[in-house]
Amino acid sequence: MLIISSNVSIPESELDFSAIRAQGPGGQNVNKVSSAIHLRFDIEQSSLPDFYKQRLLHLNDQRISKDGVVIIKAQSHRSQDKNRLEALSRLIILVQSAGFVAKSRRPTKPTRGSQLRRMDKKAQHGKKKDMRAKPSLD
Repeated sequence: MLIISSNVSIPESELDFSAIRAQGPGGQNVNKVSSAIHLRFDIEQSSLPDFYKQRLLHLNDQRISKDGVVIIKAQSHRSQDKNRLEALSRLIILVQSAGFVAKSRRPTKPTRGSQLRRMDKKAQHGKKKDMRAKPSLD
């Protein structure tokens, strides 16, 4: 059971793991051992609440395919178990980010005092520039 929050979790049966060979340098170990992990998670077929499903499907993330399948590839560790844990943690972070609702912004107005201070400062700045000008011959 993969726990996302206090009331949302994903059963292990909905997660599909496959071990593949890791890319990049690494010598003989890379050529012999399948240590990288592909994690596949079908959003539409999952037991997640509809709120999470809709938010995940509308998320603009390259890890989510057009079919609504999350594909995470973890290959940074030499051990298959560590890569599996990393893939799971990335999935948890992804689902949690979809569940986060941003606080709505309440528009505010500057106070009358701050507006007056701003205008006074502008006037002072203008006077300072006027004092720098060459005196007129009038």
